[in-house]
Amino acid sequence: MSAGLSVTNNHGRWSTDHGKWRSTVKWSIVPLNSNYTFIFEAGYFTVLSFRSTKMPRVKEREKGKKNPMNIKRILYALFIVVVAGVASLSGAAAGGFAVYQALGGKSASLPAPLQQIVPASNTNPGQPIQLSTTDIQTTITQAAHKVGPAVVTVVGTIPGQTNFFGQSGDATVSGSGFFISDQGYLVTNNHVVDGTKDLNIILSDGTQEKATIVGTDQYSDIAVLKADGKVPAVAALGNSDKLDPGESVIAIGSPLGDFKNTVTVGVVSATGRSIDTGNGYTIEGLIQTDAAINHGNSGGPLVNLAGEVIGINTLIVRNTGNGDPAEGLGFAIPISTAQAVVNQILQKGYFSRPFLGINYQVVTPDIAASYNLPVQWGVYVTDVSAGSGADKAGLQKGDILTKIGDTTLDENHSFVNALFNYKPGDQITIEFNRNGQTMQAQVTLGEAQHH
Repeated sequence: MSAGLSVTNNHGRWSTDHGKWRSTVKWSIVPLNSNYTFIFEAGYFTVLSFRSTKMPRVKEREKGKKNPMNIKRILYALFIVVVAGVASLSGAAAGGFAVYQALGGKSASLPAPLQQIVPASNTNPGQPIQLSTTDIQTTITQAAHKVGPAVVTVVGTIPGQTNFFGQSGDATVSGSGFFISDQGYLVTNNHVVDGTKDLNIILSDGTQEKATIVGTDQYSDIAVLKADGKVPAVAALGNSDKLDPGESVIAIGSPLGDFKNTVTVGVVSATGRSIDTGNGYTIEGLIQTDAAINHGNSGGPLVNLAGEVIGINTLIVRNTGNGDPAEGLGFAIPISTAQAVVNQILQKGYFSRPFLGINYQVVTPDIAASYNLPVQWGVYVTDVSAGSGADKAGLQKGDILTKIGDTTLDENHSFVNALFNYKPGDQITIEFNRNGQTMQAQVTLGEAQHH
């Protein structure tokens, strides 16, 4: 934009440039009958025209002194100010007209994203803000909604113990579980209810009910309970034999006993895992998952995206034997294993385990070196029960069993797990070492007693 001013005697011109548009304002002073007429023109239009009355002459000063103020100069200064203002207004009008023409006479509108950001003027200040509610359903939410009502919190009371300082108070333990029958049967972990004298369950809606133990199995860590009240939902059972690593899974339970029906999501990290319990046997065939599992999740369901239970959450590994911390190492009992145990408990009140009839001490390379034993791995027989299968087969105190059926005992194959490959009544071959000699015996397994 540029502007120019030219003045000649009684005439003047002020012009401005706005790109393609040029605005010119002209004025002239026309003396008429001792009066002055002032005319301002902008383009083709007369913007301003007025006539001044005859102005009195200024009295002459003393000779040799100049008049300090010339009327004509005052008028010119006034004209310049007025003309500059008129020229600016005309330039703005011309620029606006140019923009209007460039837009083709259409009103400008904000782009869609800006229209969403810039709020409209509120014509009704008293109107409340409206929130949009969108129903978002995913496979995960649908599965959680399907199984969630069947999940419960299991709360038990363990009686106090007598020690050197006297009788301790009762302790409260908690875990999770889920309904498997509309008759009120539930499944949880054995270690959740082991040693308890009173049991209660808390439903997903907060309702509390009494529960009793139907039967348990220590070695599979399975327990079946019976609730007396209403059954809000029954969980559907899936097929854990078809699981693949990387498959999405959902864990539901009550971590720490306080955060009821918490939902966490992860994947199947691996299948067929084995964990040493530290009690002379290994829990085998476990599902490994990175879905968050904490104390209190034990006994809760591990669910696939179809809303079917494919495992029972049972334990977590926080660190290794050398103290290295671990994250995302959760393990669940496959539902196929649990189902076999549960069905037998519902039929008999217990799960039938084979019984060999010996007391024993596990042999490891360290123990073998310390006692100069002839084998590195096995079980050392410390006692034989009278009338048992082992007694009838001729096994003796001091024998070292090294093979049960087809399974050789070693670091990865414990005696208990090898024995549990069979059922009561099976006849198996047992290989053992007696006084440095390898021998065999045919044993008919009995049934373990249940209390």
